[in-house]
Amino acid sequence: MLEQLLIHQPKDPIPFMINHLQRDNDYVPKIVILGPPASGKTTIAMWLCKHLNSNLLSVGNLIAKEFSSLAADARRHYQKFKTVPSMLLIRLVQERLSEEDCVRRGWILDGIPETREQALMIQTVGIVPRHVSEWPPTPWGPSPRAAAPRSTIVLSAPDTVLIERNLGKRLDPQTGEVYHTTFDWPPESEIQNRLMVPAGISEGETALKLLEYHRNITRILPSYPKILKVIPADQPCVDVFSQALTYVQSIHRSNAPFTPRVLLCGPVGSGKSLQAALLAQKYGLVNVCCGQLLKEAVADKSKYCEMILPFFEKETAVPDSIIMKVLSQRLDQQDCVERGWVLHGFPRDLDQAHVLDSWGYKPNRVFFLNVPFDSIAERLTLRRTDPVTGERYHLMYKPPPTMEIQARLLQNPKDAEERIKLRMDLFYRSAADLEQFYRQAITLNGDQDPYTVFEYIESGIINPLPKKVP
Repeated sequence: MLEQLLIHQPKDPIPFMINHLQRDNDYVPKIVILGPPASGKTTIAMWLCKHLNSNLLSVGNLIAKEFSSLAADARRHYQKFKTVPSMLLIRLVQERLSEEDCVRRGWILDGIPETREQALMIQTVGIVPRHVSEWPPTPWGPSPRAAAPRSTIVLSAPDTVLIERNLGKRLDPQTGEVYHTTFDWPPESEIQNRLMVPAGISEGETALKLLEYHRNITRILPSYPKILKVIPADQPCVDVFSQALTYVQSIHRSNAPFTPRVLLCGPVGSGKSLQAALLAQKYGLVNVCCGQLLKEAVADKSKYCEMILPFFEKETAVPDSIIMKVLSQRLDQQDCVERGWVLHGFPRDLDQAHVLDSWGYKPNRVFFLNVPFDSIAERLTLRRTDPVTGERYHLMYKPPPTMEIQARLLQNPKDAEERIKLRMDLFYRSAADLEQFYRQAITLNGDQDPYTVFEYIESGIINPLPKKVP
């Protein structure tokens, strides 16, 4: 509490302290577990779920979900191709995480993300785990890092051990529990009699899966650069579980030198969402997208739904007074207060900046991302969506694999060049006033590699603000 008083320095500390004590400080689990066959990740994930009273999410139970059109589409695609498109899978994850039990009790993703593309999609949509567990990495994988706001656990074991383990797997078809003929044989004869040999566990099939895993994991791990924890998998499951449980129950403070309140400004297509996701991932900040908050308020049928919905239906701007009610509700939550936040999508003009300031939300780092129209047009006008799978493509950077897919791709009307130019003009009409209002803002060239842009933003967050020479 003393730390919060020093950070916020409220004019009247007594109500501030009372409000702080009334907040719920319990963090629900948000864990990702990755790993190859027979590494024990599913067993550990199930044990963690039971111990933490959380929800287990895997590709299997996501596509088996009833009363979901997305799950039905995923099942049809899986039955035909034995895989689920990345965009469809992430949409399934988003749908599941928005449900009340996941919000209230947290979640554990078992084996998701499967590729770097999925890892980046997860970050972009704002799904940020507190802990990421990976069972196990390749022998040349990264070494464990120091404690960070979120964490990655890596269980390491040789492939030969994993292949041998996999051959002993047995599955309980009633409960989904996985047992092993050597290491984890059930004592009850009733369970023993109904155990089955799972499909796809032969030596050749396991070797192919391990090869695919190693190919993908080396590209996934850089998405979690400072949240990695290594636990040897070649030991009894109870020991692995004990170490994993100890780690996921730890709550880490942001590794930024203060509690950041970051504001990202820029025209449509300037990369604000991606930079916000990267900041949230590395520093444990809460990713607050104003537009997404409004959509969620309508989708969740919150108390603000009826106020917002008429403006959505008419495709007109939501009044600032309503926006601030929704935004303040989010920024006042405990995670934003303790860990800091990165806001984008608001304010868009000087009036909104004054409103944000009058409500007491004062960013301590502001960045303007400047990108020329030609680059933004290239980024946005070439975006396409496959109406069949929901997969998103870019005609230049991520073209569709076949002519059949390309023929059915659709463009979002918002990505039309005329509408993009109109939105850019609206932003730059107010940009000078915003830069004048936020006098200590840092202006960056957003027309470069996104990770180069991120390095500049990170430098602006960590280093002291430059003082103007008189």
